[in-house]
Amino acid sequence: MFFPEMRKRIEVASMVEHMTGGCICGDVRFSAVPKSMEMGACHCSLCRRWSGGAGFLGVECGTSVKVENEAALGVYPSSEYGERVFCKTCGSTLFWRMQDGSDTVVSSQAFDDADAFRFVSEIFVDEKPDNYAFANDTKKMTSAEFFAAYASEQGHQHD
Repeated sequence: MFFPEMRKRIEVASMVEHMTGGCICGDVRFSAVPKSMEMGACHCSLCRRWSGGAGFLGVECGTSVKVENEAALGVYPSSEYGERVFCKTCGSTLFWRMQDGSDTVVSSQAFDDADAFRFVSEIFVDEKPDNYAFANDTKKMTSAEFFAAYASEQGHQHD
């Protein structure tokens, strides 16, 4: 899970409806059922470079993401376990997902109703540059804390 600290809130969250979204040019349209109406930021160097900004703001959607035009998707395997998904036409950042398909985190800003999500957490805060900071009061985890929480959920350790 990308934002493990959301697990407890997700488990008690009420049923969330399908939401839709897409890329800038419209070649990619998707629907997804967020696990909660909460989003988190990842400050790792890969997410910052990929998003071209102050980290990646993501929403946990598990395996619920359905894409209308799969041929328009570009996929970049960014680690031994994760991959970045984008529109091949306009380059819009869309999803981070596990390569085995077990979890997908959708860019909150790719949803049609991006204002629907509450900003609650930040991960890889130890990799965040000093030249920006979010004003929201969020739970913050270092990379080590994130991997420890993820490993305890998955029953294994990160190398």
